[in-house]
Amino acid sequence: MNIYKNISFNKRRTWILFSVFLIVIIALGWLFSYLFDSYYILLFAVIFSFFMSFLSYWKSDKIVLAMSKARPVKKEDNPELYRILENLSITAGLPMPRLYIVNDPAPNAFATGRDPDNAVVVVTSGLVELLDRSELEGVIAHELSHIGNRDILLQTIVVVLVGSIVLLSDFFLRWSFFGGKGKSSDKGGGQLQVVLMVIGLVAAILTPIIAKLIQLAISRKREYLADASGALLTRYPEGLASALEKISRSPYVLRSANKATAHLYISNPLKGKKGKGLAKLFMTHPSVEDRVKRLRGKGAGAV
Repeated sequence: MNIYKNISFNKRRTWILFSVFLIVIIALGWLFSYLFDSYYILLFAVIFSFFMSFLSYWKSDKIVLAMSKARPVKKEDNPELYRILENLSITAGLPMPRLYIVNDPAPNAFATGRDPDNAVVVVTSGLVELLDRSELEGVIAHELSHIGNRDILLQTIVVVLVGSIVLLSDFFLRWSFFGGKGKSSDKGGGQLQVVLMVIGLVAAILTPIIAKLIQLAISRKREYLADASGALLTRYPEGLASALEKISRSPYVLRSANKATAHLYISNPLKGKKGKGLAKLFMTHPSVEDRVKRLRGKGAGAV
């Protein structure tokens, strides 16, 4: 995999996601507008889709930071952590991101922001306490790679856009059961109305599932790429490999994480989920075992 060529591909995929989001929401709005003979539903869907696209681009990082209960870190608060981020940013040729911390014993980290000039790296207090310097460097390098690879915008807007699809689909489902009357049925049109109603319900049910699968697929592929990029940045893959093993063995569950934000983190913050059989399809991250094997040169696509 050519890391540098993927940067432009990541940028294109971000705008593709925006386009797909607009099309899905407006199409869903049109379908229910037709079913219930109310153009207000379509108008709402159009306004909602454009508003959420605007919000996700400009404010999604602030939304994620608020959801995570992260607070800014100054140099005097943690000089060593600050210097690690500063030195690796210089090595990567990136503007130094703002540094935030989440007061939680669960070790984890993520990056967010619109672009490298507006990026944020977030770590938990548990991560800082658990890892040694080389392991911290591995984790920070991984997050800087998300920034350098232009992953952060896509990964962050997914939180808002996928969440919006789920909320809107739930609204349409409730409208189906408790909303106003649909189109009048005459000349045998009742059967068509029933068919359209079923199509509408299926669309409302499947839409968030499809959105979730897109979210997970994006997350898994980007974690592998960020692992590889981070290893190249530090020239010490073992630091990140060891950090991932320590993080995976931690018994703590990150309190501020949820299903909407889980894909942002370097390791799945929601414990107790095994990647076997069909369940593996719904994991937000590749297995730690696979990632460690790649970092240590023992798996497909190894560094």
